[in-house]
Amino acid sequence: MKRILFIAFLLCSFAATSIAQDEFTTFILIRHAEKADDGTNNPGLTTEGTERADRLSALLTDTDVAAIYSTPFKRTMSTVTPLASAKGLDIQEYNPRGQEFIKTMLKDNAGKTIVVSGHSNTTPVVANILLGNKQFENLTEDEYGKIFIVTVSSLGVGTVTLMSY
Repeated sequence: MKRILFIAFLLCSFAATSIAQDEFTTFILIRHAEKADDGTNNPGLTTEGTERADRLSALLTDTDVAAIYSTPFKRTMSTVTPLASAKGLDIQEYNPRGQEFIKTMLKDNAGKTIVVSGHSNTTPVVANILLGNKQFENLTEDEYGKIFIVTVSSLGVGTVTLMSY
């Protein structure tokens, strides 16, 4: 009898864990890859930046990505274009001003994983808003390879893992 109760307990625990996982939303936040210096306000990527965008796509090959967001700039769009092509997803534009876009992304993708391509001064801010506290400062002009993986149960309640690629 104890054995049956133990097995029933384990099955209930696994079921509860499975249900609880559905309540978490994961944001993979990246800054655009290396930008070209072409004298414009909207440069594309350098060769190194294009290679980094391809590495990002390869890194996330086995990740179930539900949506990809980018600011409307060439460098942010180009950074996630290889990933969007590989996943068969359209890149959705967002305006990084304010906080409404974060709330919308969270609501529209609850329980899923999304990728958000931003800038040196927006990516850390989004991470901070998702976490509910100021943990990160703006990235320096030469920091292109950081990935902030923020998993939240609700806005302001989450955890973060930092990676480089």
